[in-house]
Amino acid sequence: MNKEELAAQARERVIKSVTKNMHLYGVTPSIGRIYGTLYFHNKPMTLDALKEELGMSKTSMSTGVRTLINLNMVEKVWKKGERKDLYQIKADWYQNFIDLFSIQWRKGSQLNMEALRKSLNELESLLAEETNEEFAEQIKEDIEKVTYAINYFQWLFKVIELFESEEIFNIIEKKQG
Repeated sequence: MNKEELAAQARERVIKSVTKNMHLYGVTPSIGRIYGTLYFHNKPMTLDALKEELGMSKTSMSTGVRTLINLNMVEKVWKKGERKDLYQIKADWYQNFIDLFSIQWRKGSQLNMEALRKSLNELESLLAEETNEEFAEQIKEDIEKVTYAINYFQWLFKVIELFESEEIFNIIEKKQG
């Protein structure tokens, strides 16, 4: 195997690894493949170039790139003289993680907090009116569980803030290059 083939094999191994792990970010393996391809491409690519490189349909390519843009992992760039849209990755993986982590966890946590607060209010109202001791004890246990979950999500919001403010890098340093 010559040097070029070894380099291509090494790149392909990384692309496959990225592809396999993209589910952690809530995206399909094909979108991971787009990201991996853009990562190793040294200049912005058009949808047509990506389509040719990956053998995917232009619709799938467009949907995948749009998803990566929404995840803040890819950006559209302009190049003088180029009439087609060009795309390149945002190469700061630390920021990619922060954006993904923050967006996904904040959204999920907010949904959970809304449900928990509503349930807590309902349970407290039930408890205030309940005369059956046994059922009142069950409600108290439920209130404890819901309160525990609320405390957890309040903690998680603080963790998210550590990432969004980049204070996390005061705790765990970012390695460059």
